[in-house]
Amino acid sequence: MKTPTLNSTFMDLALEEARVAEMRGEVPIGCVVVKDGSVLSSAGNRTLEMNDPTAHAEVLAIREAGKQLSSQRLEGCDLYVTLEPCPMCAAAISFARIRRLYYGAGDAKGGGVDHGVRFYSSPTCHHTPDVYSGLAETDSAAMLKTFFQGKRD
Repeated sequence: MKTPTLNSTFMDLALEEARVAEMRGEVPIGCVVVKDGSVLSSAGNRTLEMNDPTAHAEVLAIREAGKQLSSQRLEGCDLYVTLEPCPMCAAAISFARIRRLYYGAGDAKGGGVDHGVRFYSSPTCHHTPDVYSGLAETDSAAMLKTFFQGKRD
């Protein structure tokens, strides 16, 4: 399999969504869904704003991309997110049939891809995207670290 060219522009857009989420008081996680080199949707966390524990950046971006394509299947789409998806988001990515997942920082505590439940390794997982980690990892991790340090002070 040919390794795709990593597009830092899309991760930069995800980082911007994370910054905007942080300005709203949300955990700074941002996500972008791309198809054929064009952004279909982007989102940042909105769990507090929407009083919805499922309003993670990935879920919101997947919902909007589905509307844009008029389909529940996002085949041929790539998803860029600043933090390793949690198990819920990993499942949503699988159900949407996302082609490739690019994420920034790993999440040893709440991740569901390379940490924790490792959703895509489960024999009951119907679709596994190609996964590429560490894209803008330093920037993503620093933003989260600063955010949570601010909450502790």
